[in-house]
This record gives sequence, structure tokens and C-alpha cells, in this order.
Amino acid sequence: MNTKTLFSRKSDNWATPKEFYKKLDQEFNFTLDPCPLSPIFDGLKIDWSGRVFVNPPYSNQRAFFEKAIQELDKGNIELAVFLLPARTDTRFFHDLIYNKYEIRFIKGRLKFNDSCNSAPFPSMLVICK
Repeated sequence: MNTKTLFSRKSDNWATPKEFYKKLDQEFNFTLDPCPLSPIFDGLKIDWSGRVFVNPPYSNQRAFFEKAIQELDKGNIELAVFLLPARTDTRFFHDLIYNKYEIRFIKGRLKFNDSCNSAPFPSMLVICK
């Protein structure tokens, strides 16, 4: 794996660390992941249901977040848990997340794709109910 590309802006491929996901799944009991690492699957084009884990492509995180809000408003999903970069200075964070949903900042840096290298950014969970 080319970690130079993985940890640059050239990559949208930030696969959730397996052990980190397992712990979240134990707490939230997920039934859907609309963002699997598959170039032929588009989670924005399907209806969501149940308890959703979302680690969106970071170049399109706003669209996935807005989709979750729509699905919540329709009553299709019980909750959505997002794994996002902790960019608290962005318009996205202030317009859609801050003071609206539960935020959990993750201590330290995650090792995406189960790499031995830490991500070049901090991460957070946003829990939408």
C-alpha cells in the first residue's frame, strides 16, 4: 500500500480501523454501512434504514450528512454515527453539526486501513438521533 498517497488529499480511502469499528458496533448495533469501500456502490442512491454507521468519502461528507438528516426526518433510521475528521473551523461543522448532535472527539489519531501510520488529522464521532 502506498501510504504517501493514502495520507494525502489524493485519497478518499480512509477505511475504518477494524477494532475501532467493532467497539462502536458493540455500542450501537449497526444495521447499515452506506459507504463500503466499493467503487460500484453509491450509498446516496439507496434508502437507509435502522442504525447506520457512516465513514463517508471525505470529499463528499456534506452530502452523506445531509442524506442522514433526510433519512432521520423521514423516520427511516433510528440513528446515524459518523466518523469524520475533526475540522471544527469549517462551515460544514458549524452549519450542520455544532450544537445539534452529540460529538465525541477521539483521543489520539486513528490508524486508517489498519495501517501502522497514524492519520494526519484528528477524528470525531457525530451521533445523530
